[in-house]
Amino acid sequence: MNACSPQQLKNLFQDRLFWLALLAGPVVWLLLFLVFPGTASEESSPIQWWRLLLLAGLYPLLEEWLFRGLLQPQLLNYHPLRARFLGLTHANLLTSLLFGVVHLIVHPPLWAAAVIVPSLVFGAFRDRYHSVVPAIILHSFYNLGYFLIFWLT
Repeated sequence: MNACSPQQLKNLFQDRLFWLALLAGPVVWLLLFLVFPGTASEESSPIQWWRLLLLAGLYPLLEEWLFRGLLQPQLLNYHPLRARFLGLTHANLLTSLLFGVVHLIVHPPLWAAAVIVPSLVFGAFRDRYHSVVPAIILHSFYNLGYFLIFWLT
């Protein structure tokens, strides 16, 4: 797994795009809450901290290590997958599609497809910093807010 150097971390936390990506999380959580208000109350239960630790800590770490740490760099070794579409590498596009397909295991098709968008963001930051650390931070933050909505409402 590619770690960030102290300078890369400093650059990351000075990166306006990174802060916009972080800000996108609460915006999406609010929209989900407003568009699907009944979903939260139907699924809410007392917070199980061990489960939250898995969903916002361990799972993002493992998923990012697998998809952005192993798969995406391997795909980038193939010259045609370094090409960009709308600023995103083809390797990122393919990795994100696979990420969505894997989420079909635990999500209905629409929700699995919805994870493709944040996955593209994670992949873009992986490409930008040549590290999975930004992707792990974003993925953990997104999951934390998403799952807290369902437990606290």
